[in-house]
Amino acid sequence: MESPGKTQKPHAICIPFPTQGHINPMLKLAILLHHKGFHITFVHTEYNYNRLLQSHSGAAALALSPEFQFATITDGLPPPEKCAAANSTQDIRSLCLSTRKNCLAPLNELIGKLNCHTPAVPPVSCVITDIIMGFALDAAEKIGVPGVLLQTPAACELMCYESYLKNGHLDTPIDWVPGVIPLRLKDFVDFAVQTTDPQDPMLDFVVQEFDRSSKASAIIINTFDELEKNVLKALSSICPPIYAVGSLHLLLNQLPENNTLKHMSSSLWKENPACLSWLDSKPENSVIYVNFGSIVVLTRQQLNELAWGLAGSKKNFVWIVRSDLVRGENDALPVEFWEEIGDRGFVAAWSNQVQVLNHAAIGGFLTHCGWNSTMESLCSGVPMLCWPFFSDQRLNCRYVCEEWEIGMEIGGDVKRDEVVFLVRELMDGEKGKMLRKRALEWKKKAAEAVDGSSSRNLDRLIGEVLSV
Repeated sequence: MESPGKTQKPHAICIPFPTQGHINPMLKLAILLHHKGFHITFVHTEYNYNRLLQSHSGAAALALSPEFQFATITDGLPPPEKCAAANSTQDIRSLCLSTRKNCLAPLNELIGKLNCHTPAVPPVSCVITDIIMGFALDAAEKIGVPGVLLQTPAACELMCYESYLKNGHLDTPIDWVPGVIPLRLKDFVDFAVQTTDPQDPMLDFVVQEFDRSSKASAIIINTFDELEKNVLKALSSICPPIYAVGSLHLLLNQLPENNTLKHMSSSLWKENPACLSWLDSKPENSVIYVNFGSIVVLTRQQLNELAWGLAGSKKNFVWIVRSDLVRGENDALPVEFWEEIGDRGFVAAWSNQVQVLNHAAIGGFLTHCGWNSTMESLCSGVPMLCWPFFSDQRLNCRYVCEEWEIGMEIGGDVKRDEVVFLVRELMDGEKGKMLRKRALEWKKKAAEAVDGSSSRNLDRLIGEVLSV
């Protein structure tokens, strides 16, 4: 897709925040742009690229196109201790502070190498970076190209922080955020800003990153117009141009099967496909899927209460239990649990979540309400049982339960009796039937957006910003 008068492809360099939930949408966006005619350089940290190689059996599995290249920069953190889990998400606070301080120089150096005008690699023409990797906007400004932000959480999260950090104080009631439903303070103030100290490094990080967003050429959000229309309208008056292009995974599904990148995985854990075969043996809508993403860590007590709640529900379930789900413990589930569940449960270390959620046997999703999980569940027509932990998860939970009416919330700390009751209600109860009906309605709207507004917005983004 070359513009008139141009002899070279546009070249987008894509820099995700180095965690699984941020890498996933950035990779999908990069693949879509590659399909539209862009040369892509996708930038991992060295730590995550090594994990990627391990989960995909080497670099050959990633070398699918000469015009889609991977590159690495340092995250500035010391190598993990030998005793630490080799396949764990790094500490988020440390990552935030270190990337802001240490990543701009290596990124500038990488761009300099890419711009050596070799015939196979066109010069970088735009920089697309995660909204909390705003230092990359400085790299874009240095070479005079558009700097674009990818907001991986929902539009409502961006609106909350834009309004709260500009107008609010930590004790301000939250009933005034434009376009956003009435909230409780706990719905979006999280580990990043739970402090009264204006000098707190994480508070400073959040304030600075969202302040930087005003300097972007555009902001891309993995949402769709109908889902967050009031928030998107409000954002349009205070932010750079906003492009709602979600759901990215549905847009990706539209690519032709002969596209070599369509099914490229960004998983930092090795996926276990056996759970899909196990699901094939179960009746329609009979299985609840349980996954808390790549960052959430449970206590031993939380794990046990959840495990015995799932067992006590007598429902079929697929449960993703990462090696680091309980910090420092590998054999997380007791022998008695395995004896109790028999063939009613399948436990895996990781899976292809989109494939699982779209399986006919799945009837519900017990989730932490990360935005990727929320969107993937909504787009699959699967109702949710929400147990949010931090960051945008509480805000997403509020919308899932109160605004979109496709989920129920686990209140406070998890108790096995509550898990039993809510799982049964979600899978078989009248409330569950209503939620499933609403989820299927939103699934239809998401599909309509992919064929309509989201596709148009992606084309506008390319024509108005990325190819200029």
